[in-house]
Formats: sequence, structure tokens, C-alpha cells
Amino acid sequence: MNDEEAEKNYRSGLPGFLGVIDTGISRFEAFMLGFGVLLMAVNTVANVLARFLLGESIFFSGEINRILIILITFAGIGYAARHGRHIRMSAIYDAFPVAGRKAIMITIAFITAIAMFFLCYYSIGFIITMESRGRVLPALNLPIWWIYVWVPVGFGITGIQYLLTAIKNITSKDVYLSTAMVDGYSDTETEV
Repeated sequence: MNDEEAEKNYRSGLPGFLGVIDTGISRFEAFMLGFGVLLMAVNTVANVLARFLLGESIFFSGEINRILIILITFAGIGYAARHGRHIRMSAIYDAFPVAGRKAIMITIAFITAIAMFFLCYYSIGFIITMESRGRVLPALNLPIWWIYVWVPVGFGITGIQYLLTAIKNITSKDVYLSTAMVDGYSDTETEV
């Protein structure tokens, strides 16, 4: 099953209201990532075609891609957390028995959630500062703080995802890397 099928068929492993939140965030992330990547591809192709066919680039194309890179990056961190795809240094972690790995995973998930909420809080302060300066994008003439709105959204969603992962590990017998990804290694070479 590829990532697209996995996201389409995603069902939260959390019960009740927490599962509804997890599934809702999953759909929002999938839409934003898909929309952002498609729009970036269309924008880039249109700019290349304009440059070669008309001899002139689309003047706002670079700014659109800058906005989309920020959107994709910060929507992607929550997506990666949901699917257990963040880089892990697991040599010591793997040496522990299941109970030790569970305790470590709960600790890691809580600390990471706190760090993400901390970054969310400070990124909101950054946006407020940018808004007070009144700077605008040169080509689109949009307030520059608009492009950074995705930063606290991404940090907030990622913080929620790690908090839900900690809850999932507390309430289940297995060790989970995310709300739907059980800890373990695949025997196949297809996983990245």
C-alpha cells in the first residue's frame, strides 16, 4: 500500500473524540499537502512554459512557490509524525525490552509535543511582529506575515499528533511510533 492509499484509508487507532480529532487532522494534512504540491507543480510548469514560449517569466511565480514551500513543509511535519516517518536514533532504544521502549516512547512523545507547542507559541509571536512591521511581498503585494501562518498551524498539529501518540502508548499494550504505526521493522527493502 502506498502513502496515498494509506492516507485515504487512514483510521485513527484512538477511541472516541480523540479518534475523530486525529482523523480530521489527517484529512486536513492530506488535502493541504496534495493541494500544495499540485499547485507548486502547475505554477512551476506554467513559469517554464511562459519563459520559453513568451520569453518572459511569470513575475509572481517565485513568491507563490515560496508560500507553497512553507505550507508543504509545515503541513508535512504533522504528516510525518502521524506516519512515524521522522528520523529516529534508535540504537539504545532498540536494546531495551518492550516496557522500557514504551516508557521511552511516552517520554519522547510528551517532550516533543511540549517542544512543538512551545515553537507554535513563539511562531505566533513572530507573526505578530511581522504583521506590526507592515512588510509586503513585492510582486503579490500581500502582507508577508500571511505566508508564515502555516508555521504555527504545522507546529500545533504536530504537537497534537505527538500528544495523541503519547496517549496511544499509555492506553495500549504495544509500543506505537504514532497513533497508527506500531513500533517495529519491516523485513522488506521497500520502506524508506
